[in-house]
Amino acid sequence: MSEQERRPGAGLRERQKQRRHQAISDAAIALFLARGFDQVSVAEIAAAVEISKPTLFRYFPTKEDLVLHRFADHEDEPARVVLAGRAEGVRPLDALLRRFLAGLESRDPVTGLNDDEGVRAYLRMLYGTPSLAAGMYSYQARSEDALATALGGGLAARLAAGQIVVVQRVLALENVRRIAAGERAAQLHPEAVAAAESAFGRLRGGLSDY
Repeated sequence: MSEQERRPGAGLRERQKQRRHQAISDAAIALFLARGFDQVSVAEIAAAVEISKPTLFRYFPTKEDLVLHRFADHEDEPARVVLAGRAEGVRPLDALLRRFLAGLESRDPVTGLNDDEGVRAYLRMLYGTPSLAAGMYSYQARSEDALATALGGGLAARLAAGQIVVVQRVLALENVRRIAAGERAAQLHPEAVAAAESAFGRLRGGLSDY
């Protein structure tokens, strides 16, 4: 179940829409992983889930969105952590670090620390396909904008948000690289935790207001 489905107030129609989103995306990704992103047409995906192309495009405006859908719930996650996911007196950076460390512990694919073969194949496709990699940068830009707003807006907040999002991206990419090189998530976990703590420690040195 997606984060959107779990949120209070999600009605039956919204839950059904989210399940259809997920089913279409899952079918598309299975085809992409089997044959390659560029070798599968939107028409084939629509046929596989027994809907028309116009209906598919109502759910996913672009072919890339069929893959990036898995990250959709995470787009405003840093902003949510800052606005509603931290206790009184906890600094935004500390709350964001705790969330990232929790992701490492749970092997959240967003952190890159996941050696499940299906996840590894998905990440190889994501970062190895130029149009998908470009889509990820667009997602990260939107995440950065939302975080800047949560931090109070203005140039200082935008600069802080940009640094935070870049640090999280670099940490995740390093984990992806090392997993792809053959390391196991369980063995890499302590080093990934230390790297995250060190990176956020450096952020604290330059972002004393956060």
